[in-house]
Amino acid sequence: MVAEHLETGRKGEGLAQDFLRKKGYKIVATNYRCPFGEIDLIAQDKESMVFIEVKTRTNEDFGPPQLAVTARKQKQLIKVALNYLKRNHLHQQDCRFDIVAINLTQEGAKRIELIKNAFSLDQTKYFY
Repeated sequence: MVAEHLETGRKGEGLAQDFLRKKGYKIVATNYRCPFGEIDLIAQDKESMVFIEVKTRTNEDFGPPQLAVTARKQKQLIKVALNYLKRNHLHQQDCRFDIVAINLTQEGAKRIELIKNAFSLDQTKYFY
């Protein structure tokens, strides 16, 4: 049986993909994993490769979803993104980090917020 929070996360990622496609993003990878961790979505938006963290909440007892993307999580996402860029020979590719914050209610209503350039890549700090 899948834990409720994993089910919520999967639902949120599906909603995020639909939302981003409507905004013109081309999804190129989902749940990209490497030894450094995982990135929920990787997409092309015009000339930029976009690494996207999706956070879904059913209530705001612990604040809005985007607050879960802490400095530690950002550092991990940067390492995973650098791995993806290196592995795919995209060394000169412009990139950015977006967050899709989703609030779901028991009644099925949803609020989706796209936070572009939620944090930045400083490659000099994260080479491995």
